[in-house]
Amino acid sequence: MGAIRGKDYIDRINQLQSEVWIDGKRVEGKISEHPAFRGVLKSQAKLYDLQHDASRKELLTYPSPTSGERVGISFMMPKTKRDLKKRRIMVQEWAKTNAGMMGRSPDYMNTVLVSFVASQHILEGNENCFPENLISLYEHARENDLSFTHTFINPQFNRAPLHFLDEFEHPIAAKVIDETNEGIIIKGAKLLATQGGLTDEIIVYSTPSPLDKSYAFAFSIPSNTKGLKFICRQSFCSSQSKFNYPLSSRFEENDSLVVFDHVLVPWERVFYYNNIQVANAFSTKGPFTPFALHQVASRQIVKLEFILGVAQLIVDSINTSEFQHVQEKVSDIIIALETMKAFLIASEAEAKKGKNGIIIPAVNPLYTGMIMFQRLYPKLTEILQLLGASGMINIPTEEDFESEIKDDLDLYLQAKTRDAKERVKLFRLAWDLCMSPFGTRQTLYERFFFGDPIRLTSSLFINYNKKTMINRVEGFLGEY
Repeated sequence: MGAIRGKDYIDRINQLQSEVWIDGKRVEGKISEHPAFRGVLKSQAKLYDLQHDASRKELLTYPSPTSGERVGISFMMPKTKRDLKKRRIMVQEWAKTNAGMMGRSPDYMNTVLVSFVASQHILEGNENCFPENLISLYEHARENDLSFTHTFINPQFNRAPLHFLDEFEHPIAAKVIDETNEGIIIKGAKLLATQGGLTDEIIVYSTPSPLDKSYAFAFSIPSNTKGLKFICRQSFCSSQSKFNYPLSSRFEENDSLVVFDHVLVPWERVFYYNNIQVANAFSTKGPFTPFALHQVASRQIVKLEFILGVAQLIVDSINTSEFQHVQEKVSDIIIALETMKAFLIASEAEAKKGKNGIIIPAVNPLYTGMIMFQRLYPKLTEILQLLGASGMINIPTEEDFESEIKDDLDLYLQAKTRDAKERVKLFRLAWDLCMSPFGTRQTLYERFFFGDPIRLTSSLFINYNKKTMINRVEGFLGEY
């Protein structure tokens, strides 16, 4: 089959009839027609269609090593630094269609799957581990252009470090409760599946350092598996109007609680289970982090470029570019952008060969970039608020401009370089980016995208190789 088209994706998701709940009701009929999911499904379909655009074919696809069909580059196992660059260009080409707002576009989870396959050596020869299942899923996904979401976070019941999860008769966090001839049985729940129910499959794996082997597992199952339920939060897509909600009407991905009610995971879908050592090593010793962060940084750069464009258009429209405090604020966005680009390029330049000849981007520049981005993103959205000031509040709707008060709006809301409607259109975009429910969710999402920022900094402190620097200082001290 190879790379699919948007219609193929939409049809497949509709046909699944996965159990998705929102606002207290189960989604019935075609999920692609539901107001909460229509926009993001159309936006995702557009990504698949781009794969067949003649001008982008070489940027987005490559010949499958098994079938020869054109398949998505996000499935590519990179063997050279040039391959890493190809992956970066592909990610950014897709991200430009959604301003980098879709953190769970298919290329992210495809990258996660690639990183899992690159970690197969951690499973080989270990108890309750099935690396052949992982490879089989990867090849099937690549050849059929499957889409994935994932879930791995335990519910926020009790976050004490040594809390034992099983305090009730029914488990809170998803765990293995039984084994049968057909597979393992999962009971409990997981957070926080973005695009839950909107993908072909869901990859499920344990959080690091489980205290009980029944919580140590990884597998992938179809989204419509019996007993699997996606409970979505309230949608932040308030309207289908692109004028009123230019971002949320198209890129609201939604997030869901995933409930496993005695879900049977067939043996051929299990990667590992009941193995705490492998569960820890799979996420910490494999290349999951560098591969995932390479995709994330590529998307975040596109997002920063978009924020810079919005900021400069605001400055130009109300003619504030001569104020030094305005120049400083816009320059802060430029600094963030150029720094993230430097981190990304450094990770490719310092990439090294791993197992099976797979080249892995250097993790330290990417890890550092992620920590910096988590800290900076709230500041950058605040800069947009400060640049727009009261203009971020005076944002009438499209309906207002079509009413009898149109003449008043045209007169009093015009800007130096834009008429009133075009000015409001810009400011509504800025508002949806940093102040609407969608925008504030984006801020929280980026703040915690790869985990608790404090834990990330601790991990950098612990794992960063400081030996060369220490020896250099010791040598200097030894000279006198």
